[in-house]
Amino acid sequence: MSELLFHGGAILNPRLKGARYALEPLEALLVRRGRIAATGRLSDLESLAPSAQKVHLEGHLLLPGFNDAHVHIWKVGQLRTTLLDLRGVASLAELYARVEERARMLKPGEWLWGRGWNEALLAEKAMPSRAALDRLAPQNPVLLTRTCAHIHAVNSQALELAGITPETHVPGGEIHYDQGILYETAYGLAFKAMGEPSQAQYELWVKAGCEYLRSLGITSATDPAVDPPLYAAYKALDERGELPIRVNLLYMRRPDGGTETFPLPEKHVSDYLRCDSVKFFADGGLSGATAAISRPYKTLEPPQYGILRFEDDHLFELALEAHQAGFRIGTHAIGDRALDQVLRVYQGLYQTAPGPRHRLEHFGLAGPEHLAKAKQLGIIAVPQPVFLRELRANYERYVPDEWFCRCFNLRAMFEAGLTVAFSSDGPVVRQVEPLNGLQAALFEPLCPGNQVSLEQAIWAYTMGGAVAQGDEGNRGSLEVDKWADFVLLEGDLHEAQSLRVAGTIVAGVIHA
Repeated sequence: MSELLFHGGAILNPRLKGARYALEPLEALLVRRGRIAATGRLSDLESLAPSAQKVHLEGHLLLPGFNDAHVHIWKVGQLRTTLLDLRGVASLAELYARVEERARMLKPGEWLWGRGWNEALLAEKAMPSRAALDRLAPQNPVLLTRTCAHIHAVNSQALELAGITPETHVPGGEIHYDQGILYETAYGLAFKAMGEPSQAQYELWVKAGCEYLRSLGITSATDPAVDPPLYAAYKALDERGELPIRVNLLYMRRPDGGTETFPLPEKHVSDYLRCDSVKFFADGGLSGATAAISRPYKTLEPPQYGILRFEDDHLFELALEAHQAGFRIGTHAIGDRALDQVLRVYQGLYQTAPGPRHRLEHFGLAGPEHLAKAKQLGIIAVPQPVFLRELRANYERYVPDEWFCRCFNLRAMFEAGLTVAFSSDGPVVRQVEPLNGLQAALFEPLCPGNQVSLEQAIWAYTMGGAVAQGDEGNRGSLEVDKWADFVLLEGDLHEAQSLRVAGTIVAGVIHA
């Protein structure tokens, strides 16, 4: 049926009028050929499309499909298919037991690859050791990525295959050789030693990730770190019509572990795949104390200040090429030193030439000066509300006390007048469900008073992501001619803890 008429539930359209966020109620909504054809009174739409198939919502809520503005889709799919999942382990003993079990399943020489450990949540409050990994997997190289993806534990065989010695140095990264811990860009040396995954593997992981996200009510998402082989896999899936949701890509300019720069990608814009944005990493992660800050982290000796990956001039040079070519830029920046740098660079870009609105991924330790500068430049903030729930223990452990209340202060971003796009950064966290992020934004700020309103949160999970992707004309709200991409929710909207996803609709096709 090419026409569907939705009615019989709460149909809510996120709106921003001036500085006021609202959920506009609609009585009925008509879909024709995968797009919204009309909204309004049920009787009027029945007259407009008398042959349309009526879909009674049975009291469910209908909203624009959720948009996760920063989620590593293929890595989410990888953890659901082939990667050893270490998220949620409570002790090194449990972690080591899982590694030993996986090692018994592998052939000699096969890489043992896992992800998800978090030392702040382990009983020992310590990272995996090289010696233990050597003992548990004597015939296999081991690479275990921390939950943040900025710190990695390896064994001796992995170090040898990666060509890493005690004298190895890599720009923008650190190597703690004796313990077998790689920081930031040093990861690229181990990843290269593993060998690039095949396109078929990438396609498997992308589809598994997209299908899972769709089950959570997500109809659009941004994969924020895509290299040429992964881009090729996405384009192949798009050409075959096999992408389950709509995907926006941030194409990496500088891979980890090297000094080469990927050329700007060929732009690609279709109904299901968009690539006209690029990605830079300015610093590390706050939960692992590698974000670049100007005050020392708590509990670390000697004093540590994180890692800044670029010099200003170098980042500006790379960003200017993309800016002048009309690419949106999304830059990972969390610590105050990184935010200072990226905002200086963005200001320099706009002083040189006009260009599209750029993004700040995470925006974790933004102070008043960062918020004001971002507003002045029209920068889009892309934070992760669920970090407030899952990474709270890390922030309590590492973030300087005087900065704790500005850590992922979502309310301050809205009050500064920024465009805010919510996301999960999965699989950095286990809970990539937008409803969990919604609950965290509403009820779980790090400090009292930093919560946001329901209307703000829903707008940031729908229209905010559309603006960040430069595609607000096609998605994000319930307006005529936009794609018929919706999420169906059951429960009381004003009791957010009760909400559940009842179905997802992409291009007018209902998925239970």
